[in-house]
Amino acid sequence: MITLGNRDSGEKSRRPRVACMIYALFFLSFRLVLDTQPARGQDAMSPIASVESLIRSGQYDKAVESSQTQLRLKPNDYRMWTLQGIALSLEGGDTRNAIGAFDKALRLSPEYGPALKGEVQLLFSAGDKRAIPLLQRILKADPDDATAHEMIATLYRKEDDCVKAIEHFDAISQAIERHPAALEAEGYCFVQLRRYDEAVPVFEKLATLLPDQGYPKYDLAVVLVLAKHYQAALDALAPLLKADQQDSDVLNLGSEANEALGNTPQAVSLLRQAIVLNPAVPDYYVSFAEICLDHDSFQAGVDMMNVGLNHVPNSSQIYLSRGLLHAQLAEYAAAEADFRKSEQLDSAQSLTSYAIDLSEMQRNNPDQALLQVQSQLKTHPEDPLLNYLLAKLLMNQSPPADSAPFKRAMESLQRAIRLKPDLADAHDLLANIYLDEGQYQMAIEQSRIALQYAPSDEAAAYHLVIALRHTGQKDELPALVKRLAQLHQDALKKETDRKRFRLELADGP
Repeated sequence: MITLGNRDSGEKSRRPRVACMIYALFFLSFRLVLDTQPARGQDAMSPIASVESLIRSGQYDKAVESSQTQLRLKPNDYRMWTLQGIALSLEGGDTRNAIGAFDKALRLSPEYGPALKGEVQLLFSAGDKRAIPLLQRILKADPDDATAHEMIATLYRKEDDCVKAIEHFDAISQAIERHPAALEAEGYCFVQLRRYDEAVPVFEKLATLLPDQGYPKYDLAVVLVLAKHYQAALDALAPLLKADQQDSDVLNLGSEANEALGNTPQAVSLLRQAIVLNPAVPDYYVSFAEICLDHDSFQAGVDMMNVGLNHVPNSSQIYLSRGLLHAQLAEYAAAEADFRKSEQLDSAQSLTSYAIDLSEMQRNNPDQALLQVQSQLKTHPEDPLLNYLLAKLLMNQSPPADSAPFKRAMESLQRAIRLKPDLADAHDLLANIYLDEGQYQMAIEQSRIALQYAPSDEAAAYHLVIALRHTGQKDELPALVKRLAQLHQDALKKETDRKRFRLELADGP
């Protein structure tokens, strides 16, 4: 897996921060507070002017005290509430009360610019999405406010609403050309939307803007790989791919680009360097296995997976990759052992198909997960997914075949399949149970049904390999093993594309 903006090289700490004082509000907006003509004569030091003067001179505590006195006399003075918010903000970071003061000002005068900008500044600095409707008000009054567009786009990105974020970034494309954090956020959104070719020029601008830093070049190369512009990716990486490169992610990315261009020796060399530098990353071994599968170098792949398991002994990914390599060598007993070990280590893998976040709970508190599913089943007894999950959680306890939990799991599985015949994961689990019980023909039947409904189901394919081997039906195995290897590589590509680009903006929205 290749990640962007989430690496261990120290680059992240040098990323530009989102400017927390974009509006420079507290000093520049004072002249906006007085929306009347300058006072004359005896009114020259009106209460508003007096508090403003205290703020300008840095006497924030006195400004707060004076504003409180004036507001007891005129509680509906929205300008005074605004000045109090400014003074509280500058006095010592009293954000909660400052926001409260701005809120009161806006209740009295909903479109008052200084109060709007004051509250927006505080909320934005905290990454608080409550700033969004306030920014929308500002943009309604001034659609060309570039700062408001940038701030609202940044907040939308933080909320993962990249469609809206892009709309606002597009409105100010020229204004942010020298804003690294904004460019990075815009590029991130293009990638999240899989608009890779549009992301490329954004990251090119970022790399040009920060020529002395390495991470923009790496980020650009990641996007170019996603867009399948492999030679351009290598060109972007060229300044980083030096003999003394100590960033294993850079080496891994260079390996992928080289392999895509057919430069396999260079790809292998770079990937070996990455593994030597960071031998505890399972993804590097999985990438090595992919190259070996592509080039029929199965034994070399097995040897490297053995190295990987010495460093990462509980990696389900490496066991699965080694199992595929063993299968290509027709070492089906070894392949079966690896497939079973992979499933044992990652028994919750299929839960994510349903966006039911029980995997973490299952690892840390399986009893609580079981209780939660049982409770939900009381309300929804005919829910096929809940029935499947109950069976999954029960079978993870490895109950004896004649036990009540085992029988309950089988009943729930059968009910799940009856309610939803195309639930491939239920067929996979049933096939796995039949394999454990030595009922290989039943396992074959369930695996074929799963593949009928989900042709890219890796688990069904390797269950079928195991069952066919035990029944002596070996004629189908070579073609099935090749199909399984391709399914595995396709799944890895999808997962890598999903995870590789994880942008983190440092300490800000």
